[in-house]
Amino acid sequence: MPVYITQVRPRWADMDVFHHVNHAAVVTLLEEARAGLLFVQAARLGFAELSNGLVLSRLEVDYKGQLRYTGGEVYAEVSIENLRHASFVVRHTLHTGANAEDPVAVTARTTLVPFDVSAQRPRRLSGAEREFLAGYQVGESVG
Repeated sequence: MPVYITQVRPRWADMDVFHHVNHAAVVTLLEEARAGLLFVQAARLGFAELSNGLVLSRLEVDYKGQLRYTGGEVYAEVSIENLRHASFVVRHTLHTGANAEDPVAVTARTTLVPFDVSAQRPRRLSGAEREFLAGYQVGESVG
């Protein structure tokens, strides 16, 4: 299964009164993990078009366990599913620690839509963008 692997680091200030990373901070960690794939990795491989504009149209977060602040990084997996002409879903998994063997704390799916910032409207994915995203795809695509 094609998966982008990265590390994200919760901050001490991300903890809530119950000593686990709060929901808003988890959403930020998910954003950091997918930005590593969609902006950093894409640009490194010559597919920088995605950084021209993406908007989030849906977010689903499932908590499988507690994500606690430890001062260290947590292991994050990112892949693509439901690749369509004008949207795609990013699948995220955050573990409780820095290794793949650590238990899963959070799974999430974010639906992203390419956006033309100058025209202020959604747009279709380019062929190059689809090619890049397909390299990390799990599941079926349309078109």
